[in-house]
Amino acid sequence: MSIERGLFLLASIMVIASTILDIVFPNGYWQWFTLFVGANMLQSIFTGFCPPKFLFKKLGMKTEAELCQMK
Repeated sequence: MSIERGLFLLASIMVIASTILDIVFPNGYWQWFTLFVGANMLQSIFTGFCPPKFLFKKLGMKTEAELCQMK
């Protein structure tokens, strides 16, 4: 799995989890978590800074470009 796919996986798991938690515990605070995930995705598009990307690199994951060069 590439870093890019891992980021999509992590973001979608976090959005789904916060939505389910909002349904199970309806107090409105879980929507802030969903908003945070979306805002972080948006800022990473413009700045290139995404904290999970550094974690994935430390875990040994490679980018799509690195995987294509290996073929």
